[in-house]
Amino acid sequence: MLRRVCPLTLPSKKERTEHSRERKCIATGVSGSPEGFIRFVLDPEGVVTPDFSGKLPGRGAWVSATSEALETALAKKAFSRSFKTEARIADELGDQVEAGLAKAALSALGLARRTGDVVTGFEKVRASLKDKRLAVLIAARDGAEDGKRKLRASAVNAALVGWLDEEELSAALGRDRTVHAGINYGPAADRFLLAARRLEGFRRRERVE
Repeated sequence: MLRRVCPLTLPSKKERTEHSRERKCIATGVSGSPEGFIRFVLDPEGVVTPDFSGKLPGRGAWVSATSEALETALAKKAFSRSFKTEARIADELGDQVEAGLAKAALSALGLARRTGDVVTGFEKVRASLKDKRLAVLIAARDGAEDGKRKLRASAVNAALVGWLDEEELSAALGRDRTVHAGINYGPAADRFLLAARRLEGFRRRERVE
């Protein structure tokens, strides 16, 4: 779970206008900021397609970023009602959404690495936590519990993310056997957290508390 949200970089006037518009989940009726939702559109064949960028053309239908909300939307045939036409559903839609959200989160993590904002390795991460330089602590969900427990003790001011695998972290960071990582305060941490929150609702995970 996320224990703390680091300060977000101030958006532009255009971004503030776009993101000030609340979205409403077609499954639950819950309204909120676009960052907590996933937009879907119909492709030319009438198949429901996730729009992770939020920029695909056509009428959009918004669903809260959780697997439960998506399952409810499918059970209620909410997509057909929202699009006012028959909406075809791929059998693997849930897996497709999770894979896309994971790709976005790992891409944001890779970008943070390229900007020099990522720290990896148990000792380096622990030192950065003690110095209060990290906005985010990332612990592989399949990593050893002892190491995660020790780092959690120092993560008083960091948001905790624990639903990525060691293999995913290693690939995103270009470093073998990556179990522990951190991201310094700044825009890179903000971008990663936005993507990580959306993935959180679609992935079974070991809770990091």
